[in-house]
Amino acid sequence: MEEIQLSTEAMTIEGAVEMVRDTQPGFIRNWLEGLIPWFFNLGFQILLACIVYFVGARVIKFVRKIIRRWMERTEADTGVKQFIDSLVKYCMYFILIVIILNFFGVTTASVVAVVGSAGLALGLALQGSLSNFAGGVLILMLKPFRVGDYILEDTHGNEGTVTEISIFYTKLATMDNKVIVVPNGTLANSSLTNATHSDKRRIDLEVGIAYDADLKKAKEIMYGLALADEGRLAEEEIQVFVSELAASEVKIGLRLWVKTEDYWNVKWRLTEDIKLALDEAEIEIPYQKLDVNVKQTQ
Repeated sequence: MEEIQLSTEAMTIEGAVEMVRDTQPGFIRNWLEGLIPWFFNLGFQILLACIVYFVGARVIKFVRKIIRRWMERTEADTGVKQFIDSLVKYCMYFILIVIILNFFGVTTASVVAVVGSAGLALGLALQGSLSNFAGGVLILMLKPFRVGDYILEDTHGNEGTVTEISIFYTKLATMDNKVIVVPNGTLANSSLTNATHSDKRRIDLEVGIAYDADLKKAKEIMYGLALADEGRLAEEEIQVFVSELAASEVKIGLRLWVKTEDYWNVKWRLTEDIKLALDEAEIEIPYQKLDVNVKQTQ
């Protein structure tokens, strides 16, 4: 009986092994054959997505070019052009990405649902960016400055010529050709000085002379130099006056108007010319002196 039972078990095991041996190649073959269409379908989707992205990028570039030309014909401000161009670029690329995701089974409704459900988290995470976006809109609406203006941001001491106003940031070029990137929210919520908003600026110079110097002669020299400077505006008045009687000097003030772009060149030139002319006329410009008396004690 035991021998019969053992033989029966051996036959059962051999049958199972033969069954697995017969079915395994077919199972693997069927599984591999099922993967081939999936790979072809995935490859086709990737190829189609690449084509759509390539064509879409060209379309976006073409649309941006048309919008820029339209804004040039309407003589829109440079900052408005840059802001609208950036906004159109980001929006159209977002739409293009949503279209490409549809090829992989991600529907537009799914994307909207995900964005809607994550709206609160995105709002908190992008709070600074949203503030900068709102600041950029306010800058374009109120126009405290434009591209090409020289501004001084009073809160953090940043200053430079505005070269670009984008969606989130404004770029400033400094006098030594550095680039400062300032968030739009900072510029919209802090005080700033626009040094080139007007076409003309007033130069204020102040020179101190000694009390025993010829005051009238010093005023005539300063007035003559200002009158002869080629950078001054002829229609504006030149003012030369005594601004203060200080402890060790008489301060003479000089005011004249120049074009905004000539401000620094005229100011530097006049400062040097006044110094040389007063030295030639032997009019002393006082400076701080320190007298040291040494006493010997026995």
